[in-house]
Amino acid sequence: QVQLVESGGGLVQPGGSLRLSCAASGSIFSFSAMGWHRQAPGKQRELVAGITSAGITNYADSVKGRFIISRDNVKNTVYLQMNSLKSEDTAVYYCNGLIQTTKWGASKDYWGQGTQVTVSS
Repeated sequence: QVQLVESGGGLVQPGGSLRLSCAASGSIFSFSAMGWHRQAPGKQRELVAGITSAGITNYADSVKGRFIISRDNVKNTVYLQMNSLKSEDTAVYYCNGLIQTTKWGASKDYWGQGTQVTVSS
């Protein structure tokens, strides 16, 4: 079994920063693309940032220049550094990853349980 566990969410004032972490554990052979998504109340889940196994990143236009996604392949962890936070960044943030559990098996998409980020004064 594979688990993704997010941490680092919380309440922060506008203009502040938070760093989210997502640690993958369990029977992991390799993991390729990882990403962060968010879902605000009444809205659809959206991709915030993604990173490939080679470290190539992509971002939603709304967070470009403010958020940075990174990964530690030794620790099987992906991070999201969020700076200059705005009230519209308030949402539940989820990480996901394409993870291969055996050498010959196909990669599957796993998701964490989410962590709440609230930006408010």
